[in-house]
Amino acid sequence: MQAVEVTGTQRDRLRWGSFGLAVLGAADAVYLTWIKLSHAQAAFCAPGGGCDTVNNSPYSEMAGIPISVFGLGVYLALAVLLALEDRWEFTQTYGRLTVFGLSLTGVLYSAYLTYLELFVIHAICPYCVVSAVLLTLIFGLAVMRLVWALTPGESPPDE
Repeated sequence: MQAVEVTGTQRDRLRWGSFGLAVLGAADAVYLTWIKLSHAQAAFCAPGGGCDTVNNSPYSEMAGIPISVFGLGVYLALAVLLALEDRWEFTQTYGRLTVFGLSLTGVLYSAYLTYLELFVIHAICPYCVVSAVLLTLIFGLAVMRLVWALTPGESPPDE
């Protein structure tokens, strides 16, 4: 099987695409945090519906901190890593792997939260689903970026 050469432009598109998804995820997390802290009604959700049920469940906080705040932290960390990947020696060497690890952790935790929504809380928050989808997309792009880092034209991160 012949290796496919990946150009720097293609790598940049994946990186900046991931960055855009991280910014969207941060906006979603900010909105979820605002809803939680202000006790506001979420847009596009019926009063007493899935958003309210999930947002008022005991699983919506950890140690008194809304789960969305932790999500915001992950999205912001991803955005910073992606934006500065070519500027610091650390991120040049380990940026792709760090984005992969953060997004994998986010996907696994989102899967757990989705399980809770479906089988414990019995309600779905569309904004939580958006976050899970965004993290899954970022994770998929992170896998592609790691694979492409090992294709001709670019050295592996540890060289």
